[in-house]
Amino acid sequence: MTQPPPPPLTPTPELAESKSRDKEYPPLRDDASSVYSQPHPGEAGYIEPEEKDSKHPDEPTEEDLTTLRRVPGVLPFVCYTIAFIEFCERLSFCGILTVFVNYIQQPLPEGSMTGAGGSDDQSGALGLGQKTATALVSFHSLWVYLMPLFGAYLADTRWGRYRTIVYAIFVTILGHAILVICSIPQIIIMPKLSMGLIIVAMVIIGMGAGTLKACCGTFMTEQTLDARSKVKVLKGGERVIVDNEMTVTRSYMYLYLFLNVGALAGKIGAAFAEKYIGFWLSYLIPTFMFMLCPFVMLWGRKRYVRVEPSGSVVTQAIKLIKHATKGRWSWNPITTYRKLSDPEMWNRAKPSRIPEEVRPIWMGFDDDWVEEVKRGLKACNVFLFYPFLWLAFLQMLHNFTSQAATMMCHGLPNDFFSNLNPIVLISMIPIFDQIIYPGLRRAKIDFSPLRRIFAGFLCITTALIWSAVVQYNIYKTSPCGKFANGCAEPSPISAWLQAGPFGLIAFGEILAVTTGMEYCFSKAPANMRSLVYSIYLVMTTIAGLISQAFVPLSDDPLLVHNYAIIAGILGLNCMLFARVFFTVDKAERAYRKNNMVQIKVGKAAGAKDLENLSGKS
Repeated sequence: MTQPPPPPLTPTPELAESKSRDKEYPPLRDDASSVYSQPHPGEAGYIEPEEKDSKHPDEPTEEDLTTLRRVPGVLPFVCYTIAFIEFCERLSFCGILTVFVNYIQQPLPEGSMTGAGGSDDQSGALGLGQKTATALVSFHSLWVYLMPLFGAYLADTRWGRYRTIVYAIFVTILGHAILVICSIPQIIIMPKLSMGLIIVAMVIIGMGAGTLKACCGTFMTEQTLDARSKVKVLKGGERVIVDNEMTVTRSYMYLYLFLNVGALAGKIGAAFAEKYIGFWLSYLIPTFMFMLCPFVMLWGRKRYVRVEPSGSVVTQAIKLIKHATKGRWSWNPITTYRKLSDPEMWNRAKPSRIPEEVRPIWMGFDDDWVEEVKRGLKACNVFLFYPFLWLAFLQMLHNFTSQAATMMCHGLPNDFFSNLNPIVLISMIPIFDQIIYPGLRRAKIDFSPLRRIFAGFLCITTALIWSAVVQYNIYKTSPCGKFANGCAEPSPISAWLQAGPFGLIAFGEILAVTTGMEYCFSKAPANMRSLVYSIYLVMTTIAGLISQAFVPLSDDPLLVHNYAIIAGILGLNCMLFARVFFTVDKAERAYRKNNMVQIKVGKAAGAKDLENLSGKS
């Protein structure tokens, strides 16, 4: 017998107030990325785990979870198309930075209308000197790494990652078009106009490139998400568990591979184009590559996993943090740290702990989302150690090249040796993915994310110690002693000794940088992933500001002190990192071991285990 439809709701003041509250503070979206808004036990629509799991014949049993080896899944082809966008961004960034210095600092070669110096002259255009060139190039780098905050906000709350990437591509194309215009023969001979155009181009390119940095990595990894582990039979007959967490690790490693291929291609292509053809070609190459990107995004429009934005979730997160930390600040930093480390701080901010009649109307979320925000802030604590890693990276970009100029280069240009870093990265990332990490898993060694980050810090610390020793020996063997930079004769030491520092920094990047990207994704709330990742990128800007303090040490006769002091800071950074995160790592590994059923990347962990994490960190 057909049941009669339910009677319509009679409007009441309470119902009208509820609708008004929902309109002003909409609840977080219940989409594929939102795990916190699903029905809870006892509510209508809730599905017991046993009932859901029984629908999948490849679901691992309890015995499988404890005995089978875990492997990463295969990256879908759409991931590589997004990595291509990041390849173009990095090709552009490194390519134009390579030629910006000569374009701004050096004058236009005599008889040249394109700025090309050829084999016998120095390429240049504006002739504004080293200080102006350094200031503008530093501004461009800082601007590019600040803009991810803006791009992340748009992606997470307004447009979604797909649309944000598309808009950023067109903005970047516009900026590159202006660069090409400022370097054509008719404009390059007018320094003031060309200077104005290049500054406008820097601002526009920074907006587009910074936004792409904030979105591409997260968008690529979202294509790999699967809520459950699966049993798979390999060709040799071995049964393994495809682990989504390991797939995320693989995704960021190959993103970093594409990124470094783009960096290497950009530096080499732009340098040769500037030298023999002209600056217009150096700027046209990345412009052409970016013009392919809209067609790539159009191809993937219906193939990509597209997570819709969640509205003003950032505002809600800020209000939640403000509510949780209320009354916990003190002029005494020890008291403040103790109060902010109290596990009860976040429990008291959960909606279930606040009576409904006094609950703020902006709390349109549940307890699980509070846990996710807490985990995102924990990830940001890890990022605080990264500026010192990037400080060493900046030494590689600048001082290592000058160091090579004082050594025997065996007929190679001194800036050639900086290419050893991306070459090692490109060759070693597949080895780590296919041999080293699987070997560690077969040996039952849990090389957890925090352990990988620590190992990366150690590698980079060793690289700076190596550089200090090399510099000491340069001063010892140079005909000019501790003033080797201005010496007509180089030290007899081979510049190939720099392969050690460049290689160690590459290993550090594989271990620490790619894992930092992964940590952003796995710890951040699903609708704040781009924002947390952008905070991670901003650490590069902080490193750039810190590096200004070392400028007085970046010349003879103080270079040994420069490398030694930075190595000492990195050593302290390693020890402090180990001290702060040792118990956190132990708790995370115990959680993964004891809760191997359906660990979903980005999902809030069990309350009991997270209390242990927050209480001990």
